[in-house]
Amino acid sequence: MIRVATDSSCDLPDELAATHGIEIVPLTIRFGDREFTDRIDLTAEGFWDELKMSSDLPETSAPSAGDFRERFNCLAEDGADGVVTVCLSSSLSATYQAAVIAAEQTDAIPVKVVDSRNVSMALGFQVLEAARAAARGAGLEQVEAAALASRDRTNFIAALDTLEYLQRGGRIGTTQAFLGGLLNIKPLITMDNGVVAAVGRVRTRSRALATLLERADSLGSAIEEVAILTGDSPDVEEFRQQISTLIPTHLIAGIGPVVGTHSGPGVLGFAYHLSAH
Repeated sequence: MIRVATDSSCDLPDELAATHGIEIVPLTIRFGDREFTDRIDLTAEGFWDELKMSSDLPETSAPSAGDFRERFNCLAEDGADGVVTVCLSSSLSATYQAAVIAAEQTDAIPVKVVDSRNVSMALGFQVLEAARAAARGAGLEQVEAAALASRDRTNFIAALDTLEYLQRGGRIGTTQAFLGGLLNIKPLITMDNGVVAAVGRVRTRSRALATLLERADSLGSAIEEVAILTGDSPDVEEFRQQISTLIPTHLIAGIGPVVGTHSGPGVLGFAYHLSAH
């Protein structure tokens, strides 16, 4: 059987990853001189608590090629015939390149690496598509093709409470248009060709959430799957109730340390997977 792997920026809930047999390779989070392994010794909830208490801004670092190679070899020992690894956007992190190097160094089984050009559950949905193909008995190339086919049909839109974290983390991309005294604006972001892109800006939180709902409504029946994204957002339940009147949903994905380091607290939005038809 083909196994599917990804990295911890996917924000896939643990139970969903376990159900589909998805291997998650963690990134590392640092607060000053303290280092944590994502999802192993730092949960999403723990990260937001740490962010509130720490005087140090968090930083992330990609897994090494050795980290990926170790996981690939473990999957081979577990009986995998091959591995398809879907990684966060290569424009945002060295994670994809580390996986490519590890794939080239793995002799036990063939490994394919896909650049999702996305992050969080927009990456997670691509991973799930690959895992479903693998569960149907698809071969290595077919599982890779399933991930690639879903790449242009997945994305997210999210409202940030501040641009401070994106700016400090150097992940600002085309959202630079928001800067210059506008850090009090509530920006809305998405991914465009692998980088963070601006899709609008409003002055209040309530208007930001209303804009998210308008976007969800405009996508409407084209959406096959949707996940609410929350980064310690106090109004997530209110948003869940509102978006559920437009798109039936029950999946809430907590934004973890990797994405949260760059989004900051209070981020709220939704990731979606569009129908192929």
